[in-house]
Amino acid sequence: MTTGSHAAENDPRNQDVLIYVNGEMVPRKDAKISVFDSGFLMGDGIWESARLHNGVLVFIDDHLKRLFKGAKALAMDLEYSAEDFKQMLYQTVKANDMHDHVHLRMMVTRGEKTTPYQSPAATRPGTTVVIIPEYKTPSSRKKNQGVKLFTAHVRRGYPDIQDHKINSHSKHNCIQACIQAIAAGADEALMLDPHGFVATCNSTHFFIVVNGEVWTSTGDFCLGGITRGKIIDLCGQLNIPIRQKNFSLFDVYSADEVFITGTFAGVTPVTSVDGRHIGQADTFNIMKKLQTSYQALINDQVRQQNKS
Repeated sequence: MTTGSHAAENDPRNQDVLIYVNGEMVPRKDAKISVFDSGFLMGDGIWESARLHNGVLVFIDDHLKRLFKGAKALAMDLEYSAEDFKQMLYQTVKANDMHDHVHLRMMVTRGEKTTPYQSPAATRPGTTVVIIPEYKTPSSRKKNQGVKLFTAHVRRGYPDIQDHKINSHSKHNCIQACIQAIAAGADEALMLDPHGFVATCNSTHFFIVVNGEVWTSTGDFCLGGITRGKIIDLCGQLNIPIRQKNFSLFDVYSADEVFITGTFAGVTPVTSVDGRHIGQADTFNIMKKLQTSYQALINDQVRQQNKS
């Protein structure tokens, strides 16, 4: 079972899934890339996750748009179009006869190096594309009862050091934060920005509810989350005041509700931060309204895709 905020129900079918590796479907135990791959050697790659609901990869166009923005920022030639990548993803789920409760991670690296060196010039032409599909149903306990967060000492830094808008393979600061949270007995790390304001979590996005308003960070020090953006839009549609602003741990500890968002689990309640009890998840009325509306948004996209 996956641990932390990405806790999932154990599914033995995952041992036999086929992995997409550069156009071939390979059994999981045999899926390999070169030790000279730039993603392995240098972390020089980008990735996206996707969720399959009733045969539809929901919000996939948003995910692919983010992928191409990251590639452009890194001067990485992806070789393929967005439609090509979409077909690769659907090819992968079709080869595995998957229909629902599936999480996919697609990784694209700059390609194979001629020698272990940073310069893109030391890379052979041709990207590496790997897609890992898994049956992953979010843990019902975490989804319903909530998760615990711990504020890590590791900060989300300035974009001139590492730009968090790029969904890159280089995740050392997030991993360090995650390690600290696990050591503290938490599920996920809450991370601050260089000024001490709340930025995001190590693998999810962060929201609080204060006096009927939903607050989230300015977004300056976090990835442009797809689910985060959908929740912000839903707040507007539901006439729930939404603020993208600076706020501190004082506001978190005294919040009425706290929740996190992500592609895998959608909207998940947070019941404690740094040992401070926030409340019972079943009393988080605004969060529950957003949970329901987000699921309805997914269902609507599935209906629209199945009609077309």
